[in-house]
Amino acid sequence: MIAKRELTLAQQYMIASLLVMLGGMVGIGLWISEQIETAVTNRTAAVTALYVDSYISPHLQGLAESEAQKAVNVPALERLLSDTSLGAQIVSFKVWSPDGIVLYATNSELIGQQYPIEEGLAAAFNGEVVTEVSNLDKPEQALERTQWGSLIETYAPSRDANSDTIIAVSEFYQTSDGLETEIRSAQFRSWLVVGAVMITVYLLLAGIVGRASNTIISQQNELRANVTQLNELLQQNEELNGRVRRAAARTTALNEKNLRRISADLHDGPAQDLALALLRIESLSEAFEDENPQVSQDFRTIQLATESAMEELRTISAGLRLPEIAPISLTETIRRAVHDFEKKTRCNVTLTIGTLPEQAPLPVKITTYRVLKESLANSFRHANGEGLAVYVYHTEDIELTIEVSDNGPGFDVTRTAVYNRLGLVGMRERVELLGGQFELHSAIGRGTTIRTRLPLSVPEVEDV
Repeated sequence: MIAKRELTLAQQYMIASLLVMLGGMVGIGLWISEQIETAVTNRTAAVTALYVDSYISPHLQGLAESEAQKAVNVPALERLLSDTSLGAQIVSFKVWSPDGIVLYATNSELIGQQYPIEEGLAAAFNGEVVTEVSNLDKPEQALERTQWGSLIETYAPSRDANSDTIIAVSEFYQTSDGLETEIRSAQFRSWLVVGAVMITVYLLLAGIVGRASNTIISQQNELRANVTQLNELLQQNEELNGRVRRAAARTTALNEKNLRRISADLHDGPAQDLALALLRIESLSEAFEDENPQVSQDFRTIQLATESAMEELRTISAGLRLPEIAPISLTETIRRAVHDFEKKTRCNVTLTIGTLPEQAPLPVKITTYRVLKESLANSFRHANGEGLAVYVYHTEDIELTIEVSDNGPGFDVTRTAVYNRLGLVGMRERVELLGGQFELHSAIGRGTTIRTRLPLSVPEVEDV
């Protein structure tokens, strides 16, 4: 089955503009035809008015003194109607008095009869020359109706030569054959001109729109190709981004494995050797205590230094090893980090936890624990633990926000050296490794706030 082909913009325009132009051409043509017909009719009226003023009005001047039929010079009117060229074109003629009485008519049966004064006749008595094509449906047109279907009807006023008062109205009837021929000829020429102009304009616009449409189609095809390529690149980017995030999550877990291994190695290696050395040093110190007190005192000094190193080594080993947080919830992980800090430093922390998801990916819990531990330790070292507060919340299961603040002396965050501190660098790298955000806000005398945002959509990894 062949798919239906969509029309291009140029084709749609050509169809729509063709319909509009055809409608416009018909409208303009009809309007011009009407104007031509009106102009020709008015010209006929002007000629008729001139004829009346020149030839007929002088023979009606008797009506200025009397409205009787005898005031009309009938023989002179009949000679005009029969001997002149215009009279030869007149097929019927009437003279009306102001009260609607027919004073003279080529149809003698109408003379002396009175009829209502209608629109054309009334306008003529108001001084206008009225010409129109009549369908001969009036009562006084009975004779004309039997011979013709329609005639050109003209009303022309006749005025008193002394006072310019309208004393009568002459009504002419002419055949419309010659007038209609002239009108049709003029209309045909006007239609040709209008059609030629419309076709020329249409072809010019069609050419312009056609070129524009081809340009648009070319650009659309190029845009579609670019969009397709962009979609492919976006898909590849999403795949790469997923790999990077999985690798970041895996790196976080592996780092903890490495730290746990280092902790175990320190505990099982150097710590054991130091423990053995302490035993031997203690025996040697006791052996020389009586024979050589000075040597015994030196051994005591070495023993104290070794014990101090042993204690430091155990502290480092304990700090490297992360508690078992995989099976516990995110909330419990946060509470454990704060509780361990309070237990170690005997410093109170105001903890506020919003509604959190029950579980979170292991890399997120690891980073949360490390960030809390390092942030609280920094506040304890630099702010003496004053006003320590922790606020943890999340937004629509999308992002976890951790805020650690204190009321310490604060510092100038514009100093570059601040961001080179190992603790801050480590926290920032941990957070950004998971695609999160790390913010540090502080001012002298206004305390410090560390705010981190971690995505909760980090891929899950195996337990460390």
